[in-house]
Amino acid sequence: MERSEISRHEVTLYRALLASPERWFTNQELSEQTKLPGRTVRLHTHRFVELGMLDLAEVFPAHKYRWSSKSGKRNAAYLQRLQQADGVFG
Repeated sequence: MERSEISRHEVTLYRALLASPERWFTNQELSEQTKLPGRTVRLHTHRFVELGMLDLAEVFPAHKYRWSSKSGKRNAAYLQRLQQADGVFG
């Protein structure tokens, strides 16, 4: 579900994922790296998958996520808004 607002948490997660685009992360790893609560990370990774921003590997014991190289093609408008928010938050 796409919203008009981009939160600081979304930008924080975006930065962490973009810094290592080939690496697969669990929600727990992202939570530890970004210092965001696990529940917040889960919300945003789920949303990013729905928006086409992340690749998802449904593996046991935890799903893994990485920034998709196709994110710009899947949802260019959202990626542009996310990049603009990144600039605003500095």
